[in-house]
Amino acid sequence: MFGIDALTLARGQFAFTVGFHIVFPAFSIGLAAYLAVLEGLWLKTGRQVYLDLWRYWVKIFSIGFAMGVVSGVVMSYEFGTNWSVFARKAGPVLGPMLAYEVLTAFFLEAGFLGVMLFGMNRVGRGLHFLATCLVSVGTLISMSWILASNSWMQTPRGYTIDRATGRFLPADWWAIIFNPSFPYRLVHMGLAAFLCVAFVVGAVGAYHLLRDRKLARRPSDAVRTMFSMAMWMAAIVAPLQILAGDTQGLNTLQYQPAKIAALEGDWQTRDHAPEILFGIPNMKQERTDYKIELPLAGSLILTHSLSGRVPGLLQFKPQDRPYSPLIFFTFRIMVGLGMLMALLGALSLLLRWRGTFYSNPWLHRFALAMAPSGFIALLCGWITTEVGRQPYTVYGLLRTSESVSPIALPGIATSFAAFVVVYFVVFGAGLVFILRMMAHEPELGESGPNPREPIRTSGIHPGPAQGPGERPLDKHPGGALPHPAE
Repeated sequence: MFGIDALTLARGQFAFTVGFHIVFPAFSIGLAAYLAVLEGLWLKTGRQVYLDLWRYWVKIFSIGFAMGVVSGVVMSYEFGTNWSVFARKAGPVLGPMLAYEVLTAFFLEAGFLGVMLFGMNRVGRGLHFLATCLVSVGTLISMSWILASNSWMQTPRGYTIDRATGRFLPADWWAIIFNPSFPYRLVHMGLAAFLCVAFVVGAVGAYHLLRDRKLARRPSDAVRTMFSMAMWMAAIVAPLQILAGDTQGLNTLQYQPAKIAALEGDWQTRDHAPEILFGIPNMKQERTDYKIELPLAGSLILTHSLSGRVPGLLQFKPQDRPYSPLIFFTFRIMVGLGMLMALLGALSLLLRWRGTFYSNPWLHRFALAMAPSGFIALLCGWITTEVGRQPYTVYGLLRTSESVSPIALPGIATSFAAFVVVYFVVFGAGLVFILRMMAHEPELGESGPNPREPIRTSGIHPGPAQGPGERPLDKHPGGALPHPAE
């Protein structure tokens, strides 16, 4: 089939499904935290604008959360169908951690999600705020367990190997969970999730600021507030993310030097190494063509010393080398977008100081163009991490070629084709729906569940809703029922 074997197609299928899935949890993690902040500010200040923004974004959150759950279910089946050998050998270590993720995180999210979405007018303010915070905490705990599992695959520790079966058996759960790469990747991923949402929220605010400017009308407090909060997040978190990425790079150099050599495009191990800004790694000729180098910068960035030693791919056997041409470019796209994020944050601070933050159209266009930047950087970072781990599923111990199920190519091709069609139809429709919701500006008194509306229980026809001493058809002055905030 076009020269593709079953292993390559199985890897492509898993990459496709994970690539779709990873976007939605990152969005849920960042947006859940944003909702908790908004509700906390509303309770503290009593300002209606924070409640309006909460109601505006919670509807978008519910759709994104649902798509994240659905997209994640497929991967569990893929472990059994395409990667059964990996599941059998690594299952004793990874299985319990994934179970802990469900027990400690997903149950927490699912248990309080209903209160968060529909309980604003049915429980007390304090209890509802607690539910929102617990949903946010649940998403963070979920991320922690998933990253602990994946980080163990990158830097395995705390295991023994059953020589008879080749299975990894847990020996020290503390070492397994808190493996050498886990803390760095946890911080890096958490900040990435917050930046993804910050630039989406900022882009929505920028879009409405530009439209209001075109219509010659004053932007609402909600639009101004969401744009301001997003740019504060960009100004603060983007530089922190650059620092977090640097520390993760030092950790990767220590534990996965082949990955560093591949993403840098370095073939020779040397001191005083330059940084290759651009080039095309050539795996057959074992060199990087069309190089544009910055002298000494490679050693300085990777080792924080001008004379530091940087590994080259030639020190590793050809069968142990990651595919450099792919991660060379994904790494640079991720870093380039990170620099643009920091630049946008710095520009927003400058224009705040000059007093043109809400009136400068170039800032708003810049923010609007950066809407997908967090997700693109996230996907490029994930590709760099996972492809850089190749040719292993468990780094240095279990090869990817030894992890695949004995399944024929037509079976993988059929399911892959079905996934592509279904994913683009279902998630494409969900994305269009979310974008349409974002196209509507947050309104004063943003709609939420109305306590006066009757609730239909199965088999029961609801009666008309009315308050004490009020006739069923009584109207609020102006012809509309009063908003719950009134």
